[in-house]
Amino acid sequence: MLDRLAADLVLDAERLAALVAAAPASVGDVDLPAPDPDRVTTVVFTSGTTGEPKGATFTERHLDAITRIDLGIDTADAGAAWGTGGPMLVSTQFCHIGVSTKMSWYLRTGSTLHLLPRWRPADALRLISRHRMPSIGGVAAHIGLLLRVPDFNAYDVSSVRTIVIGGGPSPAALVEEARRRFGADYSIRYSSTESGGCGTGTAFDADDDEALNTVGRPRPGVEVRIDAPNSELQLRSGAVMAGYWREPERTALAFTTDGWLRTGDLGVLDERGLLRLQGRATDMYIRGGYNVHPAEVEAVLVEHPAVAAVSVVARPDAVLGELGVAVFVPAPGRSVPTVDELRAFARDRLAAYKLPDDAVAVDELPLTTMDKVDRRKLAAFVAQSGP
Repeated sequence: MLDRLAADLVLDAERLAALVAAAPASVGDVDLPAPDPDRVTTVVFTSGTTGEPKGATFTERHLDAITRIDLGIDTADAGAAWGTGGPMLVSTQFCHIGVSTKMSWYLRTGSTLHLLPRWRPADALRLISRHRMPSIGGVAAHIGLLLRVPDFNAYDVSSVRTIVIGGGPSPAALVEEARRRFGADYSIRYSSTESGGCGTGTAFDADDDEALNTVGRPRPGVEVRIDAPNSELQLRSGAVMAGYWREPERTALAFTTDGWLRTGDLGVLDERGLLRLQGRATDMYIRGGYNVHPAEVEAVLVEHPAVAAVSVVARPDAVLGELGVAVFVPAPGRSVPTVDELRAFARDRLAAYKLPDDAVAVDELPLTTMDKVDRRKLAAFVAQSGP
């Protein structure tokens, strides 16, 4: 990615420390460029779960819009109130959209950021308890791992009032367990790197249907529409990226002719204005002539009591074209289910052609730097592990 970025200067922690130590006490007068709200200041690379990562660009104007949406500056958005300063645990890497474009509002609110050299659930709980953190952020996998710490009840998490989770939908069972054991409200945030991390969100006081089955309503300042022919979800807001770094062709493909961001996600808006995701167009596979969206299958399989996490990917097949393979992490203390047991569990809720043809148990699912399941690695893995 560095070669595509064509950076003039690259710093890492060790080299930066050496430069600071060797720097003079004063550098005198420095001519700084005049402020330009439309100059690109931030490039965030996408997770590349299904293809090559792309550099989404943001200007100062975009970063200001992100701050205003996240903090509800221009509205009475109660859903933004979780980010009003105080101690916060950074769960994702700094290159994640959830951190890199949020620095301005962290500074604006006087937040204290706590970092871990490597995120481990017990260490995270220790920091949450010690610093009386009022809110937890991250992705669903972080919450699942926190809840599975053997001595979870030994940590005082009574300070936690809200849990704000991005990176995709959270399993309903996880939302229920987290709300109960933390005694906190749980908000799911749907967005993307290209959208600046601003999209939709479930209300903290949402009813069970909204909290467990949707990703909420458009946040103030964000518009959402569904492209009727193919059910693609499209977004528009001041936070949406300017484009892809030095890739005008890809930038043109990312937007509609009237300026809406094409997310590549599929979904429907119900009669209450709640967004229900149905997967990604690029994740879909075709089994025997029938389209299968992995997200639909995963949403059912993850409710199996012996499954902690699951991702479904396709394996090439000479007869049916593609077969569905469920790659899953077994739940602690449970016997590992067979593919027949998983199929039996899901049979009443899924059409026969959507049931997994094979199942593979793993210790953990591979993740990208954005903490999303790396489907390219999984596809390569199941291709090699197949019959």
